Amino acid sequence: MFKRGVPSKKVMVFTRQFSVMIKAGVPIVRCLEILSEQTRHKRFRQIILEVTRSVETGSTLTAALAKHPAIFDTLYVSMTRAGEMGGVLDITLTRVAEYLEKSEVLKGKIRSAMAYPAVIFTVAMGAVFFLLTFIMPTYAQLFEGLGAELPALTRAVMGLSNFIRSKFFLLFGSIIAMIFGFRYYLKTDRGKRQFDNFTLNVLLFGPLIRKAAVARFSRTLSTLTASGVPILSGLEITATTAGNKIIEEAVLQAKESISGGKTISGPLEESGVFPPLVISLVRVGEESGSLGEMLEKIADFYDMEVDTAVATLTSLIEPITIVFLGGVVGVILAAMYLPMFEMAAIVQ
Repeated sequence: MFKRGVPSKKVMVFTRQFSVMIKAGVPIVRCLEILSEQTRHKRFRQIILEVTRSVETGSTLTAALAKHPAIFDTLYVSMTRAGEMGGVLDITLTRVAEYLEKSEVLKGKIRSAMAYPAVIFTVAMGAVFFLLTFIMPTYAQLFEGLGAELPALTRAVMGLSNFIRSKFFLLFGSIIAMIFGFRYYLKTDRGKRQFDNFTLNVLLFGPLIRKAAVARFSRTLSTLTASGVPILSGLEITATTAGNKIIEEAVLQAKESISGGKTISGPLEESGVFPPLVISLVRVGEESGSLGEMLEKIADFYDMEVDTAVATLTSLIEPITIVFLGGVVGVILAAMYLPMFEMAAIVQ
């Protein structure tokens, strides 16, 4: 949600404290002055002071916040505007704070699920690289000095070791080029769409990412509608903050559908992204006039589903990673010791 410069947790705490002071009857300008005084983050303090000066000179809080889109995004500004117009700014800010807190928890779950296998894989690949570049050459010199014909596996691993050591800079440069090329590819609409579609369907991680996307969509739209943001504006904001091109397109189609007097559930079902349970509950919410409440229930349910998916993913990845990396290390060790076994058999 937030771009570089100010950590999202700082904005989250700011919003929570702001809502408490507004509810206590403290004037907006005084609230901002107090928050700027107790904020240790220099850049964020400067931004709060700029917002304070704008409000002091007659600007609305919404307009003042909108001048800093890198910190207060469209969702934040739209909800604040709805709160100001409805005279319920304290309630709206509380909802914003709760939304930010739950979003941060959801992000943390996804990061923890991704970080665990990434760390294990990185450490293991480092160990494999060490074996191939430092240990294997020592054995290669020993085998070459003996003059005996080496097993095919040993020759293959030694060839890989020689290639890595002789072409190290070429390999390193290729990896860097691929990373930059991939990042550029993701900046294109086609690349972003293809990658997002892949992440939703990839083995193991796909179900987790899909459930997190559904939870984020439901939480965002329910928070916006509960804060008094019109449904069309809410759908547009939800689309821009979806974080996934496939979800974004489905939500924008839902916006067009409801603009034409149709339902939201139709385009969501056609996208193939949202589970049948979500479609059914959204349809019930539309028919009963309680879409916001139904979306909140969906978000709460899928938050729990994310917890379950993270636990399941962790339990699956650990043995898979150990078996895979154990196999790779085992092949290298076998290549190192096979010649010794063959020589020992010849001597006997």
